[in-house]
Amino acid sequence: MDMSTINWWAVLVAAVSCFAVGGIWYAPAVFGKAWMRENKLTDADVQGGNMAKIFGLAFLCGLIASVNLAFFMNDPSIGVQEGAMYGFLTGFGWVGTFVGMHYLYEQKSFTLWLINAGYSTVALTLMGVILGAWK
Repeated sequence: MDMSTINWWAVLVAAVSCFAVGGIWYAPAVFGKAWMRENKLTDADVQGGNMAKIFGLAFLCGLIASVNLAFFMNDPSIGVQEGAMYGFLTGFGWVGTFVGMHYLYEQKSFTLWLINAGYSTVALTLMGVILGAWK
């Protein structure tokens, strides 16, 4: 794989977008309260974690996902539409289905799957758009 054709600025911006979408998606006004309810978490539980560690590792995970998606999309003919399609298929077709399998065995709710798989699908679709648009 020719890594010289990867736009590393696009990879970084896509990773930031993943983090930003998560901040919006899991905000209390959007899906945060439902996510907490489905996970049986209280405000104290959520605020009691090491936020620097959580945010830092979450950003690192988004960066790894962005690099991975950039490798799959490393073709100059891939534009915005293909990027959106690849991001969506990655989010729903891979992440969403595997999370779904875990949730079935863990007996987690369909609502929680919709929230988490929905986030992955939206975040990866946007990442694909950014990577496809910014060659």
